[in-house]
Amino acid sequence: MTTFPIQTLNAISPVGLQRLDRSVFDVGTDIDSPRAILLRSADLHSVELPPSLYAVARAGAGTNNIPVDRLAARGIPVFNTPGANANAVKELVIAGMLLAARNLYHAADYTRDLVAVQGLSGADLEKQVEAGKKQFAGFELPGKTLGVIGLGAIGVLVANAAQSLGLKVLGYDPNVTIKAAWQLSPNVEQVSSVEELLSRSDMVTLHVPLVDGTRGMINAERIALMPQGGVVLNFARGGVVDEAAVIAALDSGHLHSYVNDFPTEAGAVHPKVIALPHLGASTGEAEDNCAVMAVDQLADYLLNGNIRNAVNFPDVVMTRTPGTTRLGIFNENKPNMIGQITAALAAAGLNVSEFTNKSRGDYAYTLVDVEGEVRDELKQEILAIEGIIRARKIEA
Repeated sequence: MTTFPIQTLNAISPVGLQRLDRSVFDVGTDIDSPRAILLRSADLHSVELPPSLYAVARAGAGTNNIPVDRLAARGIPVFNTPGANANAVKELVIAGMLLAARNLYHAADYTRDLVAVQGLSGADLEKQVEAGKKQFAGFELPGKTLGVIGLGAIGVLVANAAQSLGLKVLGYDPNVTIKAAWQLSPNVEQVSSVEELLSRSDMVTLHVPLVDGTRGMINAERIALMPQGGVVLNFARGGVVDEAAVIAALDSGHLHSYVNDFPTEAGAVHPKVIALPHLGASTGEAEDNCAVMAVDQLADYLLNGNIRNAVNFPDVVMTRTPGTTRLGIFNENKPNMIGQITAALAAAGLNVSEFTNKSRGDYAYTLVDVEGEVRDELKQEILAIEGIIRARKIEA
C-alpha cells in the first residue's frame, strides 16, 4: 500500500491527527519529500516547496500565508476549513459588541489602575470607583442596528445571534450561497450595497476575506456615512479596514469605538480602540474542529482524488467505482480539454466508467474511473497535451 508522508508546520490538534491511519500516512515535522503539508499560520510564501507535493491543507479559514496562485499553477489544491471556527468567532464578535457598548475594556483598566498604580483600598477605593464610573457609561444593544458585511458561515451566525439580543440586523453579501441564505434568519434585512448598510448601522461587523476587492473597504468616505457614535468590529482581516481613517474618525468623535483582532502600534494604545491578540479561533473546540476538517479533506484527496473546500480549484467529489483505476487531472480551463483527455483514454483501449469535470476561474479538474490498467505511457501522453498541468494515478 502507498504511504503518504505529511509534513506538519504548526502544532495541529491531536483530535484531528489521530484520524490519519498511520499505516497509510506518515506524519511529522521532519518529513523529506512530503506529499502534503498541514499547517495553521506558517508562512509558505518564501519557502521552496518540493516537487513531491500534492496538496496543502490549512486548519483555518484564511490562506494569506499560502501562495495559492503559485500552487494552482502546479496543480496543487489548497484546502481550508470554512465554518469550522465559526462559533468561536461569533462569540468573540458578540463579546466585542458588549465590550464596546459598555466600555468594559477601558473600565476594567481604570479599576485595575486604582489598585495597582494608585494603591487605593477599602473606602478610598470604593469612593473613587463611584466617582469614576460615569466616564464609562455606555449604551444597550436592543434597538440598535448591526450591519453584517459578509454572510458566510460566521456572518450568518453573528447576524442570527445579534437578532436574538434585540438588535435590528442588516446584511450585505452579493455572493451569498443558497446554503447560507437558508440558515439566515428571515428577519435579517439584506441590503444592496455597503454604502446603504453603513448609513443605516450603529455597529458594523466584517466577515470577508482579504482580497483586492475588500482591501481597505472600510475607508474614510464610507465611515463618514455611519451615524455619529458608530462602532466598527473587525474579526476578518486587518487589511479590510483603513485603520488610519478609523483612528481619525475616533479622534473626531464620529466613531465611538473600534474593536479588532489585529493589533498595530497605533491601534493598541489608542484610548478608543480595543485590540485583541488574534483570538478569533483560539478555543480548544475551534482548533479541534479545524484540524478534523482539514485532515479529513486532505486524506480524501490523497486517497481518492476528491476535492472539497479548496480555495484554488472547484469541488469535485465522485464515488469510486469498484474494479476501476482512477485518474485525477488538472488542466487550464480552455476548450477541448475534455475531448483530448477522453480521446487519449480511448486510444489506450480504456473504457470510461465514471467521469466528472469542473472548472473554476483559470483552472479545471477531472476525475475519471476507467476499466483497466493505466500505464505510465498513457499518463505521459496525457501530460503532453497542451494545457495539462498534472495527472495522477490514484491507487485504490
